[in-house]
Amino acid sequence: MAHATTRRGLFKGAMTAAAFAALPPSIQKAFATSAAVSTGTIADVKHIVILMQENRAFDHYYGTMRGVRGFGDPFPHPTVSGQPVWYQKNGPTGATTLPFPILQTKNWAFPPDLSHSFSDQQGAWGQGQASYWPQYKSASTMGYYTGAELPFQFALAQAFTIGDAYHCAVASGTDPNRVSLMSGSSWDPTLAAQGTPSTDAHGEPNNLRCWVSGTWPSPGYSYNLIAANQPFTWPNIADVLTEAGISWRIYQDMNNNWTGAMNGFLAFQSFRTAAPGSTIYVNGMTTWTIADLQAAVQNNTLATVNWVLPSAAESEHPGAPCSPTHGGYFVETVLEALTANPDVWASTIFILNFDENDGYFDHAVAPAVPSYDTNGVLQGNSTVPVAGLYFNNATRTYSSGSYLSSADTISGNLRPWGLGARVPFTVVSPWSKGGWVNSATASHASIGLFLEKWLGVTVPAISAWHRSVLSDLTSFFNFATPNDTFPTLPDLSGYAASDAASKTLPAVAPPTTQSLPTQQTGLTLSRGLPYALNTTASTDASGVVTLNFINTGKQGAVFHVYDQLNLNRIPRRYTVEAGKTLSDNFWNTFGTNYVSAPSGTYNLWVYGPNGFLRTFQGAVTQEGMLDLKHPEIELTYDTERAGIHVSLRSNAAKPVDFALIDNAYGSFEQQTVSVGPNEVASLFLSVKDSGNWYDFSVKAGNGFHRQFAGRMEDGKDHITDPQMGRPIAPYTNPALA
Repeated sequence: MAHATTRRGLFKGAMTAAAFAALPPSIQKAFATSAAVSTGTIADVKHIVILMQENRAFDHYYGTMRGVRGFGDPFPHPTVSGQPVWYQKNGPTGATTLPFPILQTKNWAFPPDLSHSFSDQQGAWGQGQASYWPQYKSASTMGYYTGAELPFQFALAQAFTIGDAYHCAVASGTDPNRVSLMSGSSWDPTLAAQGTPSTDAHGEPNNLRCWVSGTWPSPGYSYNLIAANQPFTWPNIADVLTEAGISWRIYQDMNNNWTGAMNGFLAFQSFRTAAPGSTIYVNGMTTWTIADLQAAVQNNTLATVNWVLPSAAESEHPGAPCSPTHGGYFVETVLEALTANPDVWASTIFILNFDENDGYFDHAVAPAVPSYDTNGVLQGNSTVPVAGLYFNNATRTYSSGSYLSSADTISGNLRPWGLGARVPFTVVSPWSKGGWVNSATASHASIGLFLEKWLGVTVPAISAWHRSVLSDLTSFFNFATPNDTFPTLPDLSGYAASDAASKTLPAVAPPTTQSLPTQQTGLTLSRGLPYALNTTASTDASGVVTLNFINTGKQGAVFHVYDQLNLNRIPRRYTVEAGKTLSDNFWNTFGTNYVSAPSGTYNLWVYGPNGFLRTFQGAVTQEGMLDLKHPEIELTYDTERAGIHVSLRSNAAKPVDFALIDNAYGSFEQQTVSVGPNEVASLFLSVKDSGNWYDFSVKAGNGFHRQFAGRMEDGKDHITDPQMGRPIAPYTNPALA
């Protein structure tokens, strides 16, 4: 097939001499230098540099980029109205706003800064319903960029490795997420391990602890919102590194770090009380500039672990004072500093991420712990304890009012800390060149997990749940045989003129005539992932539908279940650790508690990582259930033969005719298989010509319908979903058709 030919071409990863010659001279030599390969393992890494920028959602930046899970996602989850997630409403009866491009005929460089506190982030998420973003964020939430507005960001991501499943840690603002980046958690890990949710006295739901007044070092900072008697005391990553004797440094202007907001370490007692001359004071509470960073690289004195904190003007924050062009230029200056010495760059990783999504829309389901309904009933389950991973709004120390919106009534006072919306994430290094997409679930704690893997330390604040479901980022790299593909990086030094011109244009606003967004078509290299997931269903004579969530892979995962017949309910989420199985007997099809459709009808959609989808639809009559079970289908992956074994079980006293339909990749011709009473038929479906991607349906009588889609992981690198970016058709809820 064409997919296989294209895939071979992609893996060549060549670059023309003309393209290489177009690189800025200061970067040519560094990018032409091969990675330092001594052991061919993670041990070859000598330095890591982490730059967290501000307030951009993944779809807002990269929803149109080729290969990533963006606006061409074949399986967007449904909203409460039954339409896919692109159709966002300003409340249950409000107007609908579709994603719209932020055009260069408007003030594209400075779209508005939108609400992004814990209250409106929770409201927009809707515990997974994610149906009313404009109600909590305004219609501007649906604005997005294309590569024309983000030339540097697109070039960097397409030259190295982009993560399209990297989520902010907390559905909130800056400090909760920066505290998570710098410690592994923004809530008390001791309480969490005991199963006790944290309040604002022991957690950071909003920007409470890092905002400061005064100058450093004299007369010093005073903490605006919470005084020094309420800092966090659990070990942060700098504490862990100091204790282990591992060098580190924060590059920042102590008096131009957005009044402390960029420095999540300021929430911790060890930083607030650091004595002059101490490791923390010298490396974490002292001004170190980008010029100092470049000097450390040139002199080969770069610390092992480094953070770069932007000023407000350099942070890429929506609205004044920073534009994507100015922020991109700042990233470019950091990259130029890191590549000033090719020998140092050959052993350095540069991570570029964003703290949170501001108020901008992202369509992906957030792999969070299960939510509670208004009756306090957990909507889902987990094989790893989750009781301590919630914020308790019932007890408030630092706010006289609620941390929740009055319109957000779908749940009660216990709210998941996260994960939150997706944010941009790019890994730049000699081991991640080549234009890769990595779709492993990750978040800010993943960087702590990487440090653990690389340096042999332990970041104690990272919970067992996060350890189960989050990538440690090692799959983003090819340490054994790094490629030599070189990028073309635009020069953004003229950002000031571009920003000034943008300010003269009309403000960004949704267009009068709306249309669905599009995504670039085509294939991109995709890293292999540790997932081996499945979901099966069964029914019994009482009409109970049972879903079984199965994880035979090497990484835990979150399964999301949307009841297409009851979309007003909170979607259920199930965390299943690697090597474990979880079952739930729910949605009694003959009861009245869970279904509004005719008795016996069900339509359940299960979402998982990297395009995993299972749908279970049918109509079971009580009469028919007295002595019969539903027919069922089971899948088994065969990585050696690059295919899937499909078992068709009749579970009936008479033959069942199963119709098999290929929905996307042309892997097989439509066929009908007749299975005798209480017999099983087995089929083999090859996926070798589609990069291991599959999407097929099985239908039988009485409304029986199953759909199976995703990618069969075999430990190897492949391609992104060939269906990504296909045109989005006008949508009809299949449950209502």
